[in-house]
Amino acid sequence: MSTVSRAQVEATLRQFTDPHLDQDPVSAGCLREVDIQGGKVRVRLELGYAAGLFKAGWAQMLKMALENLDGVDSADVQVDCVIEAHKAQEQVPALANVKNIIAVASGKGGVGKSTTAANLALALAREGARVGILDADIYGPSQGIMFGIPEGTRPKVRDQKFFIPLEAHGVQVMSMAFLTDDNTPVVWRGPMVSGALIQLITQTAWDDLDYLVVDMPPGTGDIQLTLAQKVPVAGAVIVTTPQDLALLDAKKGVEMFRKVNIPVLGVVENMAVHICSNCGHAEHLFGEGGGEKLAAQYGVELLASLPLSMAIRMQSDGGKPTTIADPESQIAMIYQQAARCVGARIALSGQAATAMPNITISDD
Repeated sequence: MSTVSRAQVEATLRQFTDPHLDQDPVSAGCLREVDIQGGKVRVRLELGYAAGLFKAGWAQMLKMALENLDGVDSADVQVDCVIEAHKAQEQVPALANVKNIIAVASGKGGVGKSTTAANLALALAREGARVGILDADIYGPSQGIMFGIPEGTRPKVRDQKFFIPLEAHGVQVMSMAFLTDDNTPVVWRGPMVSGALIQLITQTAWDDLDYLVVDMPPGTGDIQLTLAQKVPVAGAVIVTTPQDLALLDAKKGVEMFRKVNIPVLGVVENMAVHICSNCGHAEHLFGEGGGEKLAAQYGVELLASLPLSMAIRMQSDGGKPTTIADPESQIAMIYQQAARCVGARIALSGQAATAMPNITISDD
């Protein structure tokens, strides 16, 4: 009986593409160990992103492929998720107890940005990551409602300096809404808002997070620019609808993050199509293919294209977003796939930064 070699094992693994990394596990640098004892093969892979709902099926697929090799009696494939810290701006200090910060942004309001941020955070948590969400929309905070946190709930304070984030559905939540009266509007100028947000971010005692999702205020003005420059963001997700006006503003959002050297991880297109609940007729109320065109224009991924759905709205308003209200639904699966892809894009951008450091050449 022939003896299997490491080269054969690696060649077999190279035949399979991780759908989130868009690479085979060997080329993606996921292979950590190959142990061959006669006809027994043991392989260990490490994914740099949260993939708790994916890794068992992935391991089983690779195991079956290895067991089809000549000379292999049995194979064992172990897949672990090891999430490292990444930040795009080297000059910005890291945030204590937070590995990766994901900014969820839109050029304009009303495109479902907060709903996307909430479902993204919950989906990452379902994949096994430790997750927090910061509601950075001072003028219209909504994450407290989406996470079902009762009105008037206040965070505890530690050492008269740090806020202890609230927890809901396994996610740590912090919002300016927890510190103000819901019936009193925040009437602040831009610099005051920027200062309050930076203080809120740096003075929240996050508990060992793999990912912190920041629900950014809509727009691309001074507040957004301050956040992008002073918070150690790993990457940004742009939310839009197919409507031309929304796409125009979404492009501004992409350009803003590019100017401050923060990678855009992808685009989420909301309200892509409406399906009539009575007859099943599909209609593109806000245009068609806009998110795909935006992603193609900037060379980024279309992470998700979601329908105009009453269920999404009702579940969010009810304090249990779709990802946990109906986790087996098609919409929830779209959010899960998007969450894994976001984590994978962060891991890949970190590898690229390590492999290709910035080099500055001057005339001096």
